[in-house]
Amino acid sequence: MAASSQINCKQMKKLILSAAFLAFAGFSAVQASEVNTIKNAAIVAVQDSAVKTPVKLEELPAPVTTALKSDAYKGWTATEAWSVKEGTKEYYLINVKKEAETGSVKIDKDGKPVQ
Repeated sequence: MAASSQINCKQMKKLILSAAFLAFAGFSAVQASEVNTIKNAAIVAVQDSAVKTPVKLEELPAPVTTALKSDAYKGWTATEAWSVKEGTKEYYLINVKKEAETGSVKIDKDGKPVQ
């Protein structure tokens, strides 16, 4: 009888370890699925009552792209853009890059710099 209880104890340990492993694997799969869902969602940042919504560079209004091509921004390349609503002010926040330098500019829908 003692040998039988040792076998049952070993089997029980294996069963518990297997169940724990499967539970962990299932939990990891659910977490990975949630991460993929989050990556595909549109990101809207709210900061100090300002709402920033990502905008594709090719979807910027013509006056804004014209301003970015002007001498004031010569040599700078737009990398990212956001539409920003800050109280009554609305403008585009555009990250720019020139070789190793980076910066950002604020331009309203009419292509005028925003302070």
